[in-house]
Amino acid sequence: MTDTTRTRRALGGLRPSGALAGVVPFFAYVSVFLLIPTLVVIIGAFFGPQGFTLGNLKALFEDQGGYPNPFPAALRKSVLLSVYTALAGAIAGGVLAYAISTAPPASMVKRFVTSLCGVLAQFGGVALAFAFMASFGNGGMLADWLAKVGFELDPTWLYQWDGGLLVVYVFFQIPLMVIVFLPAVEGLKPQWREATETLGGTTWTFWRRVALPILMPSFIGAFLLLFTNAFSAYATAAVLVSQGSPLVPLMIGSTMSSEVILGQENVGKAMALAMVLVVAVVMVVYAWIDKRASRWLVR
Repeated sequence: MTDTTRTRRALGGLRPSGALAGVVPFFAYVSVFLLIPTLVVIIGAFFGPQGFTLGNLKALFEDQGGYPNPFPAALRKSVLLSVYTALAGAIAGGVLAYAISTAPPASMVKRFVTSLCGVLAQFGGVALAFAFMASFGNGGMLADWLAKVGFELDPTWLYQWDGGLLVVYVFFQIPLMVIVFLPAVEGLKPQWREATETLGGTTWTFWRRVALPILMPSFIGAFLLLFTNAFSAYATAAVLVSQGSPLVPLMIGSTMSSEVILGQENVGKAMALAMVLVVAVVMVVYAWIDKRASRWLVR
């Protein structure tokens, strides 16, 4: 056994050369923008001015000055908002993904729609909030047009977490679902439908006994991804919902920047830790489902 062979086995089969230098920028990026902020949140959640403490976590569920603690309600609203928009986006996006998959691979329509979904999935934050305000807000173009035809919108609907914010979130959830779910739909082999028809099955039989069982893990995984996407969104909600901080991301922002709530930075980190735990659980389930679904995508 040569020294080179021993070295490769010691490194797990990796070649000891400069080929790995290309991933150094990636690891540096992940460390600066993911690992270090996560560590800051975790450490800050358990420390205060006097050192280690569990008071930051207790403050999330204890009443404050005789008033109910707003964090449990904000967490519930964040979860509901994420579930509703993820479910709506998953259903609508799944249907659209199937419709796209039926088009010829080289068709102009398919390339245009997939490219458009790629753009719209990233169109969020302040820009998306402004687009909806200019269209459906007070004095918005579409709001004025609807008022002229006799359908007048409530001027406050767009600025409520259970109103306009639901519609805005679904706007970027649908194209994201198309991007994530389209490979799974395209993985359905025509031979499976032909085999079902050969055995006397109908279209409903194919979808109920073949397609849906195969697609369900990918659908659930995509739903969980959409849930995480909505649960962690901040900028869009911060622009549209400026009063009361009804969502957890907005409450965290208030503890960090508010001139009224002072000295609550570590409580905000405890809130962020709660969000990290929720997202971590969801992503673990997503990874497990994605692993099970990937075996059907092998062509």
